[in-house]
Amino acid sequence: MNWSGLESLLSGVNKYSTAFGRIWLSMVFVFRVLVFVVAAQRVWGDESKDFVCNTRQPGCTNICYDHIFPISHIRLWALQLIFVTCPSLMVMAHVKYREGKDKKYVELHHGSHLYANPGKKRGGLWWTYLLSLVFKAGFDTSFLYILYRIYHGYDLPRLSKCSLEPCPNTVDCFISRPTEKKIFMVFMVVSSALCIFMCICEMIYLIGKRISKIMRVRQENERLLFAEQHELANMAPPRTQYRKTDPTLAESQMSLNRREKAKEAGVTTTL
Repeated sequence: MNWSGLESLLSGVNKYSTAFGRIWLSMVFVFRVLVFVVAAQRVWGDESKDFVCNTRQPGCTNICYDHIFPISHIRLWALQLIFVTCPSLMVMAHVKYREGKDKKYVELHHGSHLYANPGKKRGGLWWTYLLSLVFKAGFDTSFLYILYRIYHGYDLPRLSKCSLEPCPNTVDCFISRPTEKKIFMVFMVVSSALCIFMCICEMIYLIGKRISKIMRVRQENERLLFAEQHELANMAPPRTQYRKTDPTLAESQMSLNRREKAKEAGVTTTL
């Protein structure tokens, strides 16, 4: 299988990923793909040839091998790596779609851009990125569960009993290098668990960052609203300018002034 092509495709996702996503991608290629290609394939390359049962009954060894190994570890891990890495291509496809849409918008609107940065995780791209993390963690968890159910707790026994037809009786079967294979299996399981942990950390980081951004925007809107209300209150004239006068009080004051003037005029004439 051409793993270098898969690596070149996923390397483009690296620039759209967060710090957790870059660590996840490095772990996938260093601890899983390289170990799978360099070492694991050689360890499991002779599993069917060196599987031995203490019988010469034709077909018994093949039936027992199929019962003990319903699916090869190598093929199961190859499927797991393909399924786990494919959701990252969703993000890359979404970014390419945005870039094409922005290019058409620039041609129609003479230089103005629809997206300031097509790779910025906002709007639909944020949901696509979060969904890809859910898929990656879900696929890894599913394959770990399948491996656990098939091999009864990630164990490779040195001796296996088989009594299936056409075996004449219960026979003893032995696999080659069981300790070495068990070490590699545990290593792949632990690396898968670490990748799941990194996906969960990245999901928490994205959701926490989104919530904090929403809270900041809400606080900023509340602060601006309070500032606008405060400015309107300062612009309003003081209440003394709007003090109302009683019209009946004004008329009585005028009549009192007239009476005082009339008295003064009468005193003047007597003098």
